[in-house]
Amino acid sequence: MAASAGPTTQQRYETRIGRIPIRFLNPQQPENRWPAKAFVGEVLPFSATVFREGHDQLGAALLLTDPRGTTSRFPLHPGAPGTDAWHTSAQVDAPGTWIYRIQAYSDDWATWLHNAEIKIPAGIDVDVMITMGLQLLARLEKSQAVADATATLSDATLSPVDRLEGVTGDDLAAVIAANPLASLVTLSDPLELRVERARAGLGSWYEFFPRSEGAKQRKDGSWASGTFRTAAKRLPAVADMGFDVVYLPPIHPIGRTFRKGPNNTLDAGPNDPGSPWAIGSADGGHDAIHPELGTVKDFSYFLGVAKKNGIEIAIDLALQCSPDHPWVTQHPEWFTTLPDGSIAYAENPPKKYQDIYPINFDNDYEGLRQEILRIVKYWIGIGVTIFRVDNPHTKPLEFWEWLLHEVAAERPDVVFFAEAFTRPAMMQSLAAVGFQQSYTYFTWRNTKVELEEYLHEVSKVTSHTFRPNFFVNTPDILTEFLQFGGRPAYKVRAAIAATGSPSWGVYSGYELFENVARPGAEENIDNEKFEYKVRDYAAAEETGDSLAPYLRRLNEIRAQHPALHQLRNLDVHWSDDDSILVYSKYLDAAYTGTGSDDTIIVVANVDPHSVRETTVHLDTTRFGIEIGTEFTVTDLITGSTFVWGGDNYVRLDAFTEPVHILRVEYPKGN
Repeated sequence: MAASAGPTTQQRYETRIGRIPIRFLNPQQPENRWPAKAFVGEVLPFSATVFREGHDQLGAALLLTDPRGTTSRFPLHPGAPGTDAWHTSAQVDAPGTWIYRIQAYSDDWATWLHNAEIKIPAGIDVDVMITMGLQLLARLEKSQAVADATATLSDATLSPVDRLEGVTGDDLAAVIAANPLASLVTLSDPLELRVERARAGLGSWYEFFPRSEGAKQRKDGSWASGTFRTAAKRLPAVADMGFDVVYLPPIHPIGRTFRKGPNNTLDAGPNDPGSPWAIGSADGGHDAIHPELGTVKDFSYFLGVAKKNGIEIAIDLALQCSPDHPWVTQHPEWFTTLPDGSIAYAENPPKKYQDIYPINFDNDYEGLRQEILRIVKYWIGIGVTIFRVDNPHTKPLEFWEWLLHEVAAERPDVVFFAEAFTRPAMMQSLAAVGFQQSYTYFTWRNTKVELEEYLHEVSKVTSHTFRPNFFVNTPDILTEFLQFGGRPAYKVRAAIAATGSPSWGVYSGYELFENVARPGAEENIDNEKFEYKVRDYAAAEETGDSLAPYLRRLNEIRAQHPALHQLRNLDVHWSDDDSILVYSKYLDAAYTGTGSDDTIIVVANVDPHSVRETTVHLDTTRFGIEIGTEFTVTDLITGSTFVWGGDNYVRLDAFTEPVHILRVEYPKGN
């Protein structure tokens, strides 16, 4: 008879909470599937919920390890009483993978001091409390402050209250703050931060079509296209306005089948250049340059001129094809074939794009992704480091996660910018899997309430994952606010974009107040997507009919104020007027590089048709000034100065200067 099996030894349960609970760490992405994101120079708010049983005092610290393996310690500070929230800030200064942990501990000195300050004056357990204090002092490294405190606490000739007073000085407090008397030390699990180069989160973008720059119309109505050589002549002026990224729509050959004509018509003439997004012809596909723009050598020249002017070039990665693209015949399996044998063109009902075939990843996933990786690497090899990705939300997220990982493994400096005006879940997920930046809903947030909510969302709620780029317009988007708001609207939108987000951008023509829409569409009439557009920027500026000086000033202000290089430091304030938006950006002196705090207050009249008078209410503690203290502000647009406090009268005339951009001058001794 077989022996019966003995009782199974139960596996010991390992607790997860830790001796001192540490929960709800930030920054981290929801679900923590991918690291939270930051860029070099960014100041990050770190926080956690830390608590314990009983009434003993707690301490907490951030342990932040850089890519070189050096760990720095930053004390955490308690938040509002009763919340158990602890927080601190730290600046990241190098790209790569950073690791952070939260350390929590029983603060033995703070616990003793809290009890001693109650018991000793009341004559309760005096000798015991003094003995305990001396035992704690004996745990500290020897120093003059420790020796003096020990001598005073031991001096029986003094009263107990005077002996206690001798251990409450600043010198001893500094010693203990540097090396806390800790027990029950608990560490959180480590979390990763993906820190990318500064351009991943900071930049001023300018979009133009190279074929329009230097284009000339012949007497017979045909056109000589602009080239990379002629477009390079535009770069110094763009740099002079303070823009450091130039984005080019697709630079590839354009198909002829179903080519679109002016204003998106279906009957293109022989002189119509077609939409650059209808990629591919007998001249090549995504790894080719449109012959009218030049050669690879010409493009390299263009990149070189940009670099000399402090500009990076972003090119468009549009994963779609003209019916004439080589892929259509070489790889028909990369498209969707309909029951009648035709290939499905792109649609977003009621919109139809007969000149474009979308690709289908589900037919040959591996083949497609390897080809696209090859194309991206090809352009990187030529010198491209930024890709603006067209409609990424129409391709599988899994593909983007894979592609961006493969590129980052070899070239972590490459930036991908998502053109994804779509549902929040998709936009946030594109950012989560690796896109460094994205277009945003800012384009359609125009009222005070809309802007307040959205500025708070992108700076506080989604900033661990999602980096916004506040483009004011695009070739596809001319909002009603711009169509009907006149020049004041153009100033308002540019000022909020340039100060509200570290990354912002304009599409060429914005500085010329191009505001006439194609009937029934939210885009410019005579749209540059379908035709050449010749602009005389210099003449407009000479006659005072250009916004270029204002854009230049905005970028100068951005360059001079490090507070505007940050995303997470934006705080919304209040006004009594439904059209006066108020927010501030503050950066502590520890992070400015100047030794001084930097604060910008923006007050914007978002009604471009009015003059507004109101009272602005500021929580000055948000930028380090005590409530009730007066301070001076200087308008960086007009040069005017004002003495302000918590409540301030404001008058903003939309027809002169609709926005205050105010620099705070800190009171002496603040």
